[in-house]
Amino acid sequence: MYGNHDVLIIGGGVAGLTLALHCADTRRVTLVRPASDDRGASRWAQGGIAAVLSPRDDFEAHIADTLVAGDGLCDERAVRFTIERGPEAIEWLLSLGVPFTRDASPDADYPYHLTREGGHGARRVIHVEDATGRAVLDTLKARAEAHPSIIVRDDLTAIGLIGDTAGHCRGARCLDAQGIPTDLMAQDTVLATGGASGLYRHTTSPQPASGEGMLMAAELGAELMNLEFQQFHPTCLYDPEGPPFLISEAVRGEGGRLINTAGERFMPAVDPRAELAPRDIVARAIDAEMQRSGEPHVWLDVRHLGGDAIRHHFPTIQAHCLSRGLDLVHQPIPVVPAAHYSCGGVATDLDGATAVPHLHAIGEVACTGLHGANRMASNSLLECLVFARSCAARLAHPAQASSARIAVAPSGDTPIATESIRAWRHTLRDLMSRYVAIVRHDDGLANADRALTELADEIALAVQRAAPEPALASLWHAVRLARLTVASARVRRESRGLHYNPDCPHHAETPARPSRCRLDDLTTH
Repeated sequence: MYGNHDVLIIGGGVAGLTLALHCADTRRVTLVRPASDDRGASRWAQGGIAAVLSPRDDFEAHIADTLVAGDGLCDERAVRFTIERGPEAIEWLLSLGVPFTRDASPDADYPYHLTREGGHGARRVIHVEDATGRAVLDTLKARAEAHPSIIVRDDLTAIGLIGDTAGHCRGARCLDAQGIPTDLMAQDTVLATGGASGLYRHTTSPQPASGEGMLMAAELGAELMNLEFQQFHPTCLYDPEGPPFLISEAVRGEGGRLINTAGERFMPAVDPRAELAPRDIVARAIDAEMQRSGEPHVWLDVRHLGGDAIRHHFPTIQAHCLSRGLDLVHQPIPVVPAAHYSCGGVATDLDGATAVPHLHAIGEVACTGLHGANRMASNSLLECLVFARSCAARLAHPAQASSARIAVAPSGDTPIATESIRAWRHTLRDLMSRYVAIVRHDDGLANADRALTELADEIALAVQRAAPEPALASLWHAVRLARLTVASARVRRESRGLHYNPDCPHHAETPARPSRCRLDDLTTH
């Protein structure tokens, strides 16, 4: 009944590849991994993976730091689950040959160099120089492509999930490069499609996801959680004429200083942790400094570290900046906050299971409760590894397959102009960046709600008559996720973590609760 697609994984970053390699021990795997995944969030994860590895560190300290960064909204059970499984996940990567940077200092208490990043009270971030994501991704990808039980499909783009009349997931609807529809039926389907930073104009990734997987799950009835908590990385290279490039938090972990146009540090006056405060605090401080000065960026200064240290710790960042006319050794670099990570997503349990039978979600597309209202640096790749491994253990014992009738998805046959899709996408990103970014106001959120509803109505008409097309499908997913994000932000009548609204600037008096929504919550469509 299910053909060759026993376990279907959509998305081929660190989460999807890790799951594929673990699942392939017991089941046949099909991995839909478009070429664009090589430019997604996993590859651009520079800093590293947070885990308790040093004898001087311990689980309770990492747990406590994560809970503080999450600003009262973490699920402590998920936090403990993730952190306690970190060391064995790192050991697995080492067994595959990931070339983590070694620590050659004579007093090293762990064979590999551990750096420190914002929110961490200890050095616990293992890394491959300043290109960890690329090294891990390349290692996993090579293993997956060579595995006899894994079929990698890089010629397809998933545009939706297939459901049946019993409410079960039965696979995914895809398009090939010529736009020809292909239905991949599967016993179990796993989303590993990334987050929703692509809803914003400025991001830290050249090919950011726009929440497509989140809406695919929601279309089948899955619950979405904590959508209002969109993390903006404090330090993206400011270059309006060039592609986005992340300046790793490890740069500040090794002593980088944020300065304003007058050459003055401003973080010590904002928070006692200064540049190593959690990302929500640093991003808001930079945003406030830019508003105060009227300048489009601030500066990140590492000149005091010296050329040898800069070239040793940050060779990728140094080389990239040199290619764009900036030398970290001799000048500070312009930086600006940019959309980076979605703390919300598809609600799952500790094995990645959603409310929809036979549908799982792992990585940034999922909301496990680990990050709460603000993700701590380098906990993201840790989450990808830990939850991919736990999901694989769950899938090793598959539940009984559904035999209900497959639901039919109607579609039109009219081509939609590329220029129209591009214009709609630009409008969407402009609205989200203007009204739903680092600082939100009640009036702005109301404006966003009205404008996004009108935009969604316009796009819906095109979707009804259009032939299936990846860009239009992505846009349709994105605009509805944007509306749900705005709705979640309007409901939260407090400022917490990444959600900051000066019209309700303090924590609510009642205990913090996750926000939850479904696609049915939208008043139209």
